Amino acid sequence: MASNFIFNTRIDNLSRQNIFRTVDSFLESALFHQIATVNPEFLLLARKNTSFCETLNMCDLNIADGVGLHFAFWRKGKKLQARVTGADLMTYILQQAERKHLSVMCVVRKSGLSLWKDIRRAMKKQYPKLQIEGIVLNRTTSINMLRKEIQLKIKQSNIVLCNFGAPYQELFLSQLRNGSSDIRIAMGVGGSFDFLTGKTKRAPKWMRAIGLEWLWRLLLQPWRFCRIWNAVIVFPLRVLLEGQR
Repeated sequence: MASNFIFNTRIDNLSRQNIFRTVDSFLESALFHQIATVNPEFLLLARKNTSFCETLNMCDLNIADGVGLHFAFWRKGKKLQARVTGADLMTYILQQAERKHLSVMCVVRKSGLSLWKDIRRAMKKQYPKLQIEGIVLNRTTSINMLRKEIQLKIKQSNIVLCNFGAPYQELFLSQLRNGSSDIRIAMGVGGSFDFLTGKTKRAPKWMRAIGLEWLWRLLLQPWRFCRIWNAVIVFPLRVLLEGQR
């Protein structure tokens, strides 16, 4: 697997076809695999947060998510083969889970925009045969803080999706790696549940195709200005200054 490092964080440089092929192989395996969809905000955070950086580098697949990653690869004299958003990858995983009769556990942020009941309703509407359960937690909850029966229920699922946001979701999911479980894929999905429920409207396809999701988010959610500023302005500047690291 071709990989490159941005701010000491690994990005797996695969074509779109090979990304989905790798996900398929994870779903066919009985082993635990953690997937991260890495965007510029992740990389800026991992640059300062050693634990988060180490957790990302332990993931089995780190996919580029965000148009800024194209620039970061160009700065290193490389070409990023493809970027896949977390929302698109989650959709693919749910489709495959329904088709392969695999169980899904949603670990839902307590203070998130979408309630668990709304997420479940939306998933069942699109994937009526999907085996799905959910648990609502504070995003600072660790797996060891949960009752044994809750831990067991999570570990008996084939796919675990968590929307705590970075770095909390990746750190939480990494705790599931140790010990026996039925988990084949564990992935942080950020705001993807909100797209699914319709609480947040996705950018039109043409804007997604040319990497202008950030502008759409800014228009709809101007309070995200600081996060978008980091992704669109701060990240490229850091890449220019530290591009060879």
